[in-house]
Amino acid sequence: MSTTIIEHADGLPQPQRNWAIVTIALGLVMAVIDGSIANVALPTIAKDLNASPAFSIWIVNGYQLAITISLLPLASLGEIIGYRRVYVAGLLLFTLASLFCALAHTLLLLTVARIVQGFGAAGILSVNAALVRFTYPRASLGRGIGVNALVVAISAAVGPTVASVILAVGTWPYLFAINVPLGIVTLALGLRYLPHTLPAVHAFDWQSAGLSAIAFGLGIAAIDSTGHGEALYLSLIEFVIAAAAGVLLVYRQTHLPAPLLPVDLLRIPIFALSIGTSIASFCGQMLAFVSMPFYLETHFGYSAVQIGLLITPWPIAVAFAAPLAGRLVERYPAGLLGGVGLLLFAAGLGALALMPADASAFDVVWRMALAGAGFGLFQTPNNRTMIAAAPRERSGGASGMLGTARLLGQTIGAALVALFLARYPAEGTRISLLVGVGFAMLGAVLSALRLSPTGSRGAERVRVHESQRLKGE
Repeated sequence: MSTTIIEHADGLPQPQRNWAIVTIALGLVMAVIDGSIANVALPTIAKDLNASPAFSIWIVNGYQLAITISLLPLASLGEIIGYRRVYVAGLLLFTLASLFCALAHTLLLLTVARIVQGFGAAGILSVNAALVRFTYPRASLGRGIGVNALVVAISAAVGPTVASVILAVGTWPYLFAINVPLGIVTLALGLRYLPHTLPAVHAFDWQSAGLSAIAFGLGIAAIDSTGHGEALYLSLIEFVIAAAAGVLLVYRQTHLPAPLLPVDLLRIPIFALSIGTSIASFCGQMLAFVSMPFYLETHFGYSAVQIGLLITPWPIAVAFAAPLAGRLVERYPAGLLGGVGLLLFAAGLGALALMPADASAFDVVWRMALAGAGFGLFQTPNNRTMIAAAPRERSGGASGMLGTARLLGQTIGAALVALFLARYPAEGTRISLLVGVGFAMLGAVLSALRLSPTGSRGAERVRVHESQRLKGE
């Protein structure tokens, strides 16, 4: 029989399952690290290509903008033609674009290559969680999501360190060239081991894709420009256009059986609360990530190398907490684990913000570890809840929203840091950390609301639907 019947099985058999998760993880590592790896090299690239810093920032912005506008459309396309196809196509595009980035000799060519690379990364990020759902048995889904969350968190944290190591032994084109052999290996694994899924019957909605691109693209651009102190009237124009497109998008989605913007999933209370929890927590995370190097340098006089070492306990703590949370969520409610994790995360950020002037390295290390452990404890249960709360045929929409929530939270957080640093040069970093505490507390409250009968409504309905569907097959 056709291999596409694998969708009806409860996950992939061994050893295919292990190879599939390795494939998904490798793609995630490349896509997430490339979101931050170019930041470290921007001054070097600008100087080498004779470009101004203002124009060179598009090397980073072009990549992020491409992901932003295509994440939900590609997730919807994955439901229609298969998540495996979107992932493999995105991986191929990402690998080819990485080669062109390495060969680019002008800023324009590099920027265009980075935009194309961003569309490839969106293909990877939009369906990775959906692929995890079809890779693991339902009983072990938390462990699979835990591995996914661990890869994303560590990749985001170590991106600048990886860039520094590469630049220490080579030139900036190697930042992108390293993706080529990794991409080829991952492609070979993906074609052999990734799960096949049955295609949906509805057609791709091009109008909704266009409205989504305008709403999210201009919305995030407006947030970013506000944070960087650009002309207020331009930000307002971007906000107005984005809001108008967003209203039209939502109106259109309410009349569709399988909407590109998954308003049908947002009607499930536990899914909507999980999305809100994710946005708040990633906003707090980015407030800390962006401000922390400046904070440790200006307030405590640490060097760049020392700062890198002092931040390392954060991803190490995530590495321990995320897999543990993946097992715990199979026994305890995600609302409880997420709430406790975000309270620990808030405590870590608060302790960092209130460090005494004579704080030692150990004082920094244990606070970093506390924040990282809290974030790792929250992320896996939250992501599992989002994916499991959606019917299997809407896994693409859930996966796309998971990535969109993370990107939206990170963008808001980075913009707020830029705003605070511009308005309050002396205390902007400490203010950023304290505001991060506020977002973490908001996330904890939203997570705890999932424990109420109203908040958990919908999850049981989905479980019953899944059970009936499997019995019918």
